[in-house]
Amino acid sequence: MKELNNHHRRSTSAYIHIPFCEHICYYCDFNKVFLEGQPVDEYIESLLKEIRLTLEQYPTAISETIYIGGGTPTSLTAKQLDVLLTGVHRYLPTATTKEFTVEANPGDLTSEKLEVLKAHGVNRLSMGVQTFDDRLLKKIGRKHSAQDVYDTIKLLEKKQFDNVSIDLIYALPGQTLESFRDTLNQALAFDLPHYSMYSLILENKTMFMNWIRQGRLELPSQEIETQMFAEAMEAMEKSGHHQYEISNFARPGKESMHNLVYWNNENYFGFGAGASGYLGNQRYKNLGPIQHYMKPLKENQRPIVETEELTLQNQIEEEMFLGLRKLEGVSLANFKEKFKKELTEVYAKILPDLEAEGLAVVDEKRLRLTSKGLFVGNDVFEKFLLEKE
Repeated sequence: MKELNNHHRRSTSAYIHIPFCEHICYYCDFNKVFLEGQPVDEYIESLLKEIRLTLEQYPTAISETIYIGGGTPTSLTAKQLDVLLTGVHRYLPTATTKEFTVEANPGDLTSEKLEVLKAHGVNRLSMGVQTFDDRLLKKIGRKHSAQDVYDTIKLLEKKQFDNVSIDLIYALPGQTLESFRDTLNQALAFDLPHYSMYSLILENKTMFMNWIRQGRLELPSQEIETQMFAEAMEAMEKSGHHQYEISNFARPGKESMHNLVYWNNENYFGFGAGASGYLGNQRYKNLGPIQHYMKPLKENQRPIVETEELTLQNQIEEEMFLGLRKLEGVSLANFKEKFKKELTEVYAKILPDLEAEGLAVVDEKRLRLTSKGLFVGNDVFEKFLLEKE
């Protein structure tokens, strides 16, 4: 990999992957393994070695956001969390970190684990709730109950952890509009600063996909799915949570800074088994299976399985696909600074049609999709693929 230019040396966020879960959900295709019998301590040691080796190669003075995801980071013991976070502080410039997020599962968090997180400066928690319907939670393979969510939120309040986000999934198998409305109301009753809402995506190699193929599961119709999302957008708006990205809603100032790094197409380190990163003009991906990931690290080698050098055209397309997910869209000034081209000239062929169809709006500052455009997001994104030069 080439030396990073000055801008990227100055500031690079970090994603850290903990692949362990106490239970595997039926819809999940992330890189994860069942916790039981895994070399967790050795994995943490390898992960910290990867961070050290990478930072030796790409020194950075600022790490504005750190996000520890999974898997389930909170499936680690309090002691393991302490070892991990101590190492993160040793190798990353955490004095500059404004947002330090850890993903959590309801029911996994204990007072002791929260004290460890707090002591290490973790200032945001993202919790996978998915639904408040216990019957559906069982059906999708979650091991927590709605009561666990209430107990965890109570514990967070007691420990004065107030920057909390919860994830919900809609269009689950057998989910009715009534059940979804109930989940939405219960979620919003907590009045948290941030909510993420995703429709169920059927991924290959998941139990769900197999069951759908066997005719054992039925999903809500496209109409019901669309209505669920429309009602969610309305309820979020009413409760003071503005939609700042297709699937994300926040109180002003509580947007996820780390996720904005992705949508603004900025650089970030990816650490851990199966993690992806983006440095300079290169995207890279780590080896996924845990033993494969740890092997090169024993030889002091970074565990990279593939790298892709992005052409200028790739970079422009990614800037558009990612940036147009945000409601504020893509800044014309940033585009020009990054690519030394005017966005309106690069896309002169398609913009008039998109505006005429009411799918996009261009003003003197930015290009953004309208609500109609966001609803059919992927169809609009495809229009921003450039012809091969």
